[in-house]
Amino acid sequence: MKTLCIIRHAKSDWNDPSLNDFERPLNKRGEKNAPFMGKLLASKQLRPDLILSSPAVRARTTALMIAGEVGYDTDAIVYDEELYLAERNDIERILQKIPPSYNTVFIVGHNPGLTLFVHYLSGYSIDNIPTCGVVTVSLNE
Repeated sequence: MKTLCIIRHAKSDWNDPSLNDFERPLNKRGEKNAPFMGKLLASKQLRPDLILSSPAVRARTTALMIAGEVGYDTDAIVYDEELYLAERNDIERILQKIPPSYNTVFIVGHNPGLTLFVHYLSGYSIDNIPTCGVVTVSLNE
């Protein structure tokens, strides 16, 4: 893997108190932001060889929308239960399992784990990856 795009799910909807955290969908802003971010990634020529996503509804929907915009087969998205609310070390462990033949990987997940992972990986102090925020990191092989 040479390029890693770390993507926080788009803004979720909190209006239905009967839904548990895993089931929360995107709100209207999230439904606009996810395809926009996908178009932006496509314009930067960032095309994934693999998309890994948390299976939570808000992350899954974000991954599907971004995949559609970057031309990635939505049926090929890998949903990993371990990414749901994963901590920094969980994310690191998941990424270590990815075969080196993949050049560009998108990972769609949740805070605070993603922000802590970016801080750990880059050494930069990042307060918060916002909803639908993307951090792209080039990695040495």
